[in-house]
Amino acid sequence: MAIADLLVERFTRADRLWLDLVDALSPEQLGSRLANLPSNTIGGQLWCVLGARESYPRAARAREWQGFTSPLEHERMTDAAAVRDAFAATARDVTAWLAELDSDDDHRYALALLEHETQHHGQLIRYLYGLGIDRPESWQRQYALDE
Repeated sequence: MAIADLLVERFTRADRLWLDLVDALSPEQLGSRLANLPSNTIGGQLWCVLGARESYPRAARAREWQGFTSPLEHERMTDAAAVRDAFAATARDVTAWLAELDSDDDHRYALALLEHETQHHGQLIRYLYGLGIDRPESWQRQYALDE
């Protein structure tokens, strides 16, 4: 399997995981943070994922980092419908960008974005356990999580 095809497969799986997670969270849960630990909110974690999905493709197209922006303001990260819409929109944008990849530098940005998303998966698993929030079934299967 070519690297471009593998990246599309992995991002498609990540898209499903993100949508499953957002669909499972209430506005209150999106605003939750881990008690007695330095942490941002679950929504803050998702804000960073969305921002990376906007920022990495822009950097790849420009051939240099262009700064970090996110499609949603921090204040909107407890609006589950807006967060879901932003994930759906960034999934379409990332899919279009992946179709453009043609150099090793492009693939480096795509791999870096995938690493970034995977790191947030791990962080959010800890949040879900720490806050007593049920993990979506797709997350249970993907990461062989305890019930």
